[in-house]
Amino acid sequence: MAALRTDGQPPLAADVVVAGGGNAALCAAIEASLRGARVLLLERAPEYLRGGNSRHTRNIRYLHDERTAYVTGPYPREEFLDDLLRVGGSATNTPFAETTIEESRRVPEWMARQGVRWQQPLRGTLHLSRTNLFFLGGGKALVNTYYDRVLRLGVRVCYNAAVTGVEDRGGAGCAALAEIAGVRRTIPCRALIAAAGGFEANIGWLTRYWGEAARRFLIRGTPYNDGTLLAALLERGAQPVGDPKGFHALAIDARSPQFDGGIVTRVDSLPFGIVVNREGRRFYDEGEDIWPKRYAIWGGLVAAQPDQTAYSVFDAKAWGRFIPPAYPPYRAETIPALAAQLDLNRDQFLATVEDFNRGAPAVRRIDMSRLDGSATSGVAPPKTNWASRLDTPPFFAFPVRPGITFTYLGVTVDARTRVLTASGAAMPHVYAAGECMSGNILLRGYLGGFGLTIGTVSGRIAGREAAAHAMGRDAGAAAGAVDRVRA
Repeated sequence: MAALRTDGQPPLAADVVVAGGGNAALCAAIEASLRGARVLLLERAPEYLRGGNSRHTRNIRYLHDERTAYVTGPYPREEFLDDLLRVGGSATNTPFAETTIEESRRVPEWMARQGVRWQQPLRGTLHLSRTNLFFLGGGKALVNTYYDRVLRLGVRVCYNAAVTGVEDRGGAGCAALAEIAGVRRTIPCRALIAAAGGFEANIGWLTRYWGEAARRFLIRGTPYNDGTLLAALLERGAQPVGDPKGFHALAIDARSPQFDGGIVTRVDSLPFGIVVNREGRRFYDEGEDIWPKRYAIWGGLVAAQPDQTAYSVFDAKAWGRFIPPAYPPYRAETIPALAAQLDLNRDQFLATVEDFNRGAPAVRRIDMSRLDGSATSGVAPPKTNWASRLDTPPFFAFPVRPGITFTYLGVTVDARTRVLTASGAAMPHVYAAGECMSGNILLRGYLGGFGLTIGTVSGRIAGREAAAHAMGRDAGAAAGAVDRVRA
């Protein structure tokens, strides 16, 4: 047993230090440990809040060729890539995306070997039963399963442990600079894996790009993703990637807590009716595309509205057609009575509803599983699918604000997940996985469940590569790998 230090703390040293405690970090720790490396995982949160944003997940998107007991049909490579390019546009790093998609085929089997179990898909507006696997018990069960696995593998886990930087020690490896339970520590290691998320919980950092509007944003996940390690890597010369202003953000209930509200705060009623801002005006096509490919743009759209607030308004035909959020909607028997409950320009709101009803067809049954072509006529902005008059009481409204899931600004990595510097050279001994490198694939837009895919695939690669580096087997680990994947 190692001797205690003079301050009573046990010495901390490892072959691989993993900074972070969510899905990507845990996958990295498992892979590195399976390859014989001594692994230390530093989770910034206390134990009862461990797991980062992964606690709030419930499914993972993956490539598969046939129906199984848990997915309702195949999801081929071409469709997967097309879906990604449709939400991400031409700026998507296609080679990196293709690698992630191909690697996702093996993810379910690997997860099952770690103890993850599956369940039948949940029904709801996102319609993910064919493309995504739902894990039994949701994100907390996933995180708990992985923590149990890493502990059984001998990974040492420290909570209340923030990695604040990394120190290059040349041929001897590096050192993770950390603050553990308020005590600064320097931890020698051979490799560091940065998997500590983005900076979405750092409101001050968000105001650089969004101004004072950012102070009215709500953060769906952990308050510990404040970008401390990301900032340290960028300061050391890591090459940034991704739009600094870009984020994965949804419209969530405006009554949600500022941090950690999770998935139950998401409002899925938007495509069923209309969305108006505080001026009482519609501002975007609510029926532009099926909800799984558009739900993640609404956080940014609401962020651009006055006071970063909007209302999702619908009638009785839609009630019961989507999973409701944790908070009840405003409800009234008439549109004017509903307007009286909302903090908006009521005269303009009534005029907006009247105008919409004049241009919308009288549809009685909304089929959200497909683009139905039921569009408005003579209404600006148009609603191009699922347009239906608001004519059936009672009428409902949810207040919504931007709910930030994660930011897209990250560090550039190569195909081995090594962090690259501005010159294109690999930063010695440093790897990255998860949200802090997701900007290598996602520059805008989002596909439901794809964040888990990126985290799992990149975490596994980072764990393998960091372990190989630490054990002096870089050449073997790199065999066949593309030295650098660029769009």
